[in-house]
Amino acid sequence: MTADTLGSVAVAVLRCGEAADKAMRSREAAAAWRAGKLRPACDVPPPARPARPPRPELRDPSCMPKRGRGGSLSNRVALLHALAHIELNAIDLAWDLVARFGAGMPRDFLDDWVGVGDDEARHFLLLRERLSALGAAYGDLPAHDGLWQAAAKTAHDLAARLAIVPLVLEARGLDVTPSMIARLERAGDPESAAVLETIHADEITHVARGKRWFDWLCKRAGCDPAPCFQSLVRRHFGASLKPPFNDAARRAAGLDAAFYRPLAPGHH
Repeated sequence: MTADTLGSVAVAVLRCGEAADKAMRSREAAAAWRAGKLRPACDVPPPARPARPPRPELRDPSCMPKRGRGGSLSNRVALLHALAHIELNAIDLAWDLVARFGAGMPRDFLDDWVGVGDDEARHFLLLRERLSALGAAYGDLPAHDGLWQAAAKTAHDLAARLAIVPLVLEARGLDVTPSMIARLERAGDPESAAVLETIHADEITHVARGKRWFDWLCKRAGCDPAPCFQSLVRRHFGASLKPPFNDAARRAAGLDAAFYRPLAPGHH
């Protein structure tokens, strides 16, 4: 990393197209930041869309094949591939947050989201390693573009970005990951299950950071976080939040049920 501002290295990660290289650059950028080698300026505009490898083929979420739920090798590969794709997107989401919204924010905000970018890169590399051990590679299967669509919709507003990405999409990961872990264990794949355990524990901290900074913005604006969150989700997510919720993991991340349950179908 030769660039000397946090914004320039954030954009360098976003502009890197090769998946494993993007992950390694993310980890190097985080290490350089922690070592005090970067000035905190977020002074380089991020690209409208991050660079991506030529594979996997990206499809609209509605055009994705249904993933099998059993423990066969092909189902486990499909699950790990889908998760690797989410983590690769999450690297870009973290660095886009830094580059797009970091100017004028407290140092703690930069520390938190650089740390998330590092975690997501570590997760991607762990999943890539598991895919390789199962005879597969990232890019072998099609993937959906829904995560970046969510980023594009919230590129104008930090509160909206935090509401949709950590507090809806990552919080959804807290709901569904425990059943994935159990499925992998039943299939006799404790190595893949252990990777998901690591990811699940880290994602609790990511959701907590999203809540911390969402609350900070609301306090600065003089608004109540829960109704503000619900309004932003209705405006920018366009769908209700699907139960069942992992209330215990969400609570560990600082999300009280009254914050999100009004967005579930049938809630009055």
